[in-house]
Amino acid sequence: MVQYYPYTISLEVKGMRCAGCVQAVEKELNRTPGVLGAQVNLVTAVATVTCAPGQVDSQTLAAKLTGVGFPSRVQHTPSLPDLQNPTGQLLRAALLILLSGLGHLGVSGLTSLGFHAALATIALLGPGREILWQGWLGIRHGRPNMYTLVSLGALAAYLTSWAALLFPALGWECFFDEPVMLVGFILLGQGLEQRARGQMVAALRRLVDLQPPTARQIRDLLDRGQEVPVNQVQVGDWLRVLPGEIIPVDGFVVTGETSLDEAMLTGESVLVTKGPGDQVRAGTLNQQGVVVIETTHTGAATTLAQVIRLVVTAQARKAPIQKVADQVAGYFTYGVLSLALATFSFWYFWGAAWWPQVLNKVSAAGMHLANASPLVLSLQLAICVLVVACPCALGLATPTAILVGTGWGAERGLLIRGGDVLEQAQGIDTVIFDKTGTLTMGSPRVVDYLTWNDFSLPALAQLAAAVERGTHHPLAGAIQAWGASYDPLTAVDFYTVPGKGIGARVAGELVRLGSGEWLANQGITIPEAAQAQALTWNQAGLTVVFVAKTEQLVGLIAITDPLRQDALETVEALQGLGLRLILCTGDRPEVAYNVASLLGLAPEQVLATQDPMAKAAAVRQLQSEGHRVAMVGDGINDAPALAQADLSIALGGGTGVALETAQIVLMQDQLAAVATALRLSRATFQKIRQNLLWAFAYNVIGVPIAAGVLLPSLGWLLDPALAAGLMACSSLSVVANSLLLRRLT
Repeated sequence: MVQYYPYTISLEVKGMRCAGCVQAVEKELNRTPGVLGAQVNLVTAVATVTCAPGQVDSQTLAAKLTGVGFPSRVQHTPSLPDLQNPTGQLLRAALLILLSGLGHLGVSGLTSLGFHAALATIALLGPGREILWQGWLGIRHGRPNMYTLVSLGALAAYLTSWAALLFPALGWECFFDEPVMLVGFILLGQGLEQRARGQMVAALRRLVDLQPPTARQIRDLLDRGQEVPVNQVQVGDWLRVLPGEIIPVDGFVVTGETSLDEAMLTGESVLVTKGPGDQVRAGTLNQQGVVVIETTHTGAATTLAQVIRLVVTAQARKAPIQKVADQVAGYFTYGVLSLALATFSFWYFWGAAWWPQVLNKVSAAGMHLANASPLVLSLQLAICVLVVACPCALGLATPTAILVGTGWGAERGLLIRGGDVLEQAQGIDTVIFDKTGTLTMGSPRVVDYLTWNDFSLPALAQLAAAVERGTHHPLAGAIQAWGASYDPLTAVDFYTVPGKGIGARVAGELVRLGSGEWLANQGITIPEAAQAQALTWNQAGLTVVFVAKTEQLVGLIAITDPLRQDALETVEALQGLGLRLILCTGDRPEVAYNVASLLGLAPEQVLATQDPMAKAAAVRQLQSEGHRVAMVGDGINDAPALAQADLSIALGGGTGVALETAQIVLMQDQLAAVATALRLSRATFQKIRQNLLWAFAYNVIGVPIAAGVLLPSLGWLLDPALAAGLMACSSLSVVANSLLLRRLT
């Protein structure tokens, strides 16, 4: 029976300015028939929509958002946000603030009411027109937002000032400078915020720009080659790459030797030597020699393209804490509107009568309110409440930190799948390591052997190598390399028992390689002398593979796999973070304990002879005890444990299964990056907490002051213009705090 699975649509959404907008877009998407879920990122302006098969048309979905005031289009390939240069906006903001400020300070020629009325009109109909329009759309579609609050405040000040100017008998005061300052500070805050966002995505954009537009294609080694667009290169094509050029595709070296700078993909600054047969990846820089490469992957299939897709897609995945903030912000604007109405009503009907002295106060910005009417005071305080309240900071608190954190990680070869992963990572208390290829180099070699039953060395090597061609385990590679100097034999009917051994038929006879226990369970007799030799090798830290032909033991193979150079450093760094470490391996206890002793791990921190399902069970057991578990492995043999763990971390160069399955991929294939990834997650989540605390605290403190709580006792009155400045600063401070993550070492 054919199964149909949910699929994902990505939409680029414009017009979002605060967490309230995010909540409105998500609600609009989620109530569309066939949509299973939607997540919207304010910083990247991307909506990721999960849909039931065959029920949702992407163009219709984009048109629906466009119709409710959020211009949208389908994003066919993940891309970074296209941020406009904010210089022009910053200049307009500075000019409005300067002109209004000079007039406010009494500069000759800039003090007349006519000048301020004209300036306010220009500000609202010019730079402020988009603010008013977005505010109107919010009201029209029943989803008031930050623009709605600012628009109501600016228009209230503007219309009241015109009434005071046209009807002097009312005794009201004109404050045309308020809408000018409002628009100016909003534009200033947006421009500075845009510039800060540009800094956040700059590093990721450098990744996108790594692939060259052309490649030098050749037909044979004597061909001088011709330049062709890189998107026309096909798998199997030969390309010549000169010193100083960027590798255009994934492939392997056919001829030539060179050194590559892979820092932009792996974060590793040391040059990597490449020769015939070695793999090269798009985006890496050829530093020295001329090489000819054969193409294996192009376009979206290259490692570089996968990295870009993974990093960009990660921005759309929210941390659970962000969902709470978005829900709060969704109702925030309604609360602010209610508070503004309550503020106006209180001061107009009761406050001015209870404390008549407040009608003759000097505001924080120096505006004198001599003999002000209750209406003017009430209106100004209500405007302040509308303006100072800012759901924008709430919306930016989490995505800005995640964008900086994942971008910082990508520069150093850490690919983190999203904010949810960062939140999971910061709560980890236990880390389980696979041994082979994780704590060890993963490039084992045969260092000794023992033949049995009059079997010769060539025969043993030939049989073992033939059978091990049926698997890709690191130990299999060592045995194949050991037997490569002898004539190859053909094996058929391969079968594998994960974590125990492998079998195949060679010349019609069954040959099995694996642990002594597994062969003994298959009816193979293991002589005491062979067991004693295996024990001696195990105690020396060697892995022993038993070889049986038909029903007889024919030999033992001793293999060593040295520790990674940074294994001890990594263990010490993780212990310094207060984490519990466990070594979990399919190897014999003697081998596992030997490796553990070299790393300073106690025997109780070792789980030996664990097949893949037993590793997953070990993770499950720790979770049942209340632990948050990270699993570090190669992404293939450890797949069940990686899937079970709260956090999966894969080494292996970031290709194949690792890129597709792991939550964190260590592109530089260095174990020390595990500690870096966990430190980054903790630091990022700390920034998220700080940002959310500031965003909430700002409103908890700012809104009551704007409403006049301190006016009767201290005489503090907040101008709408100053309130606009504070609102812009709140968003900017959140972005700036997130950018501090880049100082992490």
